[in-house]
Amino acid sequence: MIKVAIFASGAGSNAQKIIDHFREHSSVKISLIVCNKPGAGVLQIAEKENIPTLLIEKEQFFRGDNYVHALKAHDISFIILAGFLWKIPGGLVEAFRGHIINIHPALLPKYGGKGMYGQFVHAAVIEAAEKESGITIHYVDEQYDHGSTIFQATCEITPDDTPETLAQKIHALEHAHFPRVAEEVILQLKS
Repeated sequence: MIKVAIFASGAGSNAQKIIDHFREHSSVKISLIVCNKPGAGVLQIAEKENIPTLLIEKEQFFRGDNYVHALKAHDISFIILAGFLWKIPGGLVEAFRGHIINIHPALLPKYGGKGMYGQFVHAAVIEAAEKESGITIHYVDEQYDHGSTIFQATCEITPDDTPETLAQKIHALEHAHFPRVAEEVILQLKS
């Protein structure tokens, strides 16, 4: 059984889709929810789903052991970032190299980097009068939104789109593709 940790900072809609996808899986189990915000919706999802949680603290995450020992204690071998807003520190990247993926709400390499998340991304895409946007699922390395691309999906941007309507289109793409692509990546590691 491959044990997976989902890192999330917010409401957890992507985390819920991933949990649902793997609920009855024969070889992958969502074993831990890692969160950096007390009171985040994803913690309520974890409680409802009976998944253990790890609430992380900034100092230990960035300057301590990066919680590598805590993850190993839960026998975690793969990490999915699903709306996690902190940059992953080098020690954690090194401990799980090639075993951490992220989803970004734009077509990288455009509209990535520090501060480019959520509505900030959608507003920048609209302001630049782009004709399309989308999602990028990628491996995580030491830089923001930089690791090798695994998958992209696009959606059209219409002249009447706003950051809010674009966010809805992007969420639909995330929910449709992220669980399936995560499964493909995880199962490739098994073979």
